Amino acid sequence: MRLSVPPPPNGTTPERVARALMQDFRSRVRLYPANCLDVLEDLESHSVHLVLTDPPYFLDGLDDDWKKGNGGPRGTGAVGGLPVGMKFDPAQGRKLQEFLFTVNEQLIRVLKPGGFLLMFAAPRLFHRTAIAAEEAGFEIRDQYAWHFRKRAQCKAFSMDHFIRRNAEMTDDEKEAAIRYLGGRKTPQLRPQFESILCAQKPRTGTFMKNWIDHRTGLIDTEQTLSGTRPTTVMAVEKPDRAKFNDHLTPKPVRLCEHLIKLFSFERQTVLDPFVGSGTTCIAARRAGRHSIGIDIKSEYIQITKTRIEEES
Repeated sequence: MRLSVPPPPNGTTPERVARALMQDFRSRVRLYPANCLDVLEDLESHSVHLVLTDPPYFLDGLDDDWKKGNGGPRGTGAVGGLPVGMKFDPAQGRKLQEFLFTVNEQLIRVLKPGGFLLMFAAPRLFHRTAIAAEEAGFEIRDQYAWHFRKRAQCKAFSMDHFIRRNAEMTDDEKEAAIRYLGGRKTPQLRPQFESILCAQKPRTGTFMKNWIDHRTGLIDTEQTLSGTRPTTVMAVEKPDRAKFNDHLTPKPVRLCEHLIKLFSFERQTVLDPFVGSGTTCIAARRAGRHSIGIDIKSEYIQITKTRIEEES
């Protein structure tokens, strides 16, 4: 169900139409340019029906605003000074787990009993994401895979370049080493999926009693992406970004709308504490839900507003 403003009466000016659209936008979408922990602490307990979010993955060298230390945009490497795929630092996952645990303590408080937490995760960091949720009190229900093919670049690195730059080897030794390796690369296959954690706040009583009391805890298996019953693999291509959207990892609105319809009910509230460029809020609005979006970067909140106004 798509929410929309009723058609204006004859003689209504474009300015009044624009004001009506913005009133509709504000009544259904609450946006906060702030640290999510500060906002979550002020939200009422048991006030949210679903959390759908894509948190930062604690990439190396990020400051409190999720920027590289030099002020550039979010990077994609794991360890500074080395190409992607050359080295992983286990501390990255531990820091992510510690941070998400603190966030999850607030998320489980604001969720209604039986409410779901759906959190995107890099496959190699999924276990840390799941542990952070479980330690905060969530029940781990499942792992889903967002399957895509578009712009899925192979991240494996050949050793040839590094061998040829080795000043301690002769040319013959370098060629011999390259032949010996036989074209083998670092262990990264071409990525074509991203993990989604499905966790649930403990229910009060049975599934039926929890649904009667809170309208949460059960899912709508009539929702479909491809004409069949929903599965744990969700095939949706990566989205094309608008020119004004500089977010590095926007998620498909179609995928998020599908998840929202699966795990929540019309006119309920969906929360995204890392709203980024606003995909969750747009998907919630298309699905007939209210939404709360939080992001520490005010630029992303502005992108979210622009995208939703274009939707209107």
